[in-house]
Amino acid sequence: MPTSYLAPAGTPVTLLEFEHAGSTLIAETFGEGERTFLLLHGIGMGRSVYLDVVRRLPGRVIALDLPGFGEAPEPIRTLTMERHADLVAAYLRHAGEEPVVVIGHSMGSQIAAELAARHPLLVSGVVLAGPTVDKAARNVAAQASYLLRDLIGERPLVIWRGAREYLRGGPHLIRKIKATIAHQPEKAFARITAPVLVLRGESDPLAPMSWCRAILDAIPGARLEVIPDHGHGTLISDSEPAARLIESFAAGLRRS
Repeated sequence: MPTSYLAPAGTPVTLLEFEHAGSTLIAETFGEGERTFLLLHGIGMGRSVYLDVVRRLPGRVIALDLPGFGEAPEPIRTLTMERHADLVAAYLRHAGEEPVVVIGHSMGSQIAAELAARHPLLVSGVVLAGPTVDKAARNVAAQASYLLRDLIGERPLVIWRGAREYLRGGPHLIRKIKATIAHQPEKAFARITAPVLVLRGESDPLAPMSWCRAILDAIPGARLEVIPDHGHGTLISDSEPAARLIESFAAGLRRS
């Protein structure tokens, strides 16, 4: 049985294992509000890293462990970003969810983009936080170098939570990393019709400003916000600036 990591004490919570097409995700759902926020984690992470930000989001929260991360079992085959998006879409339909504000961090931003592009009726808004993978550096060596640079300047909480989740990432982590690098999110960006907010930590080497500007060029009307004194872990610790921007973005979305 999955564990509740994020719901505040005393808050009713739903925990669900959902299987589709040979892959299983874990969903933790709680809270109430006008909006439903769907959180998609980065590579090597899991929903537990979002303890800080979920307590600041003004609405209902769905936090997922994607296949092979957190508490979710390893899939039979490593999923592409497109197949991740289809799995998430199948879960949202199964759960009967209203259109969500999808918040994707790092690898999760790639899945969020595919979800919005492939299943637009399920998405009311998209937040791309620390979006990857910069098309100018699509190789394992470059991404590993950027991650190391980011960790040098990160807060201890980000490093501790990240290290814990990477250790839980299973035996196929390199294969999963290669799947993110092989993905071309710009093809999904061009098909997104929902409003988009791009969040970048001021010192985030994995989401350089040149790449964020390319995303803005690809998505008409997309908005960029840069968070001072943050790196790649904008949603993991000291998340108040990111949560405030997400709240403002969500408040401006039209009801479906």
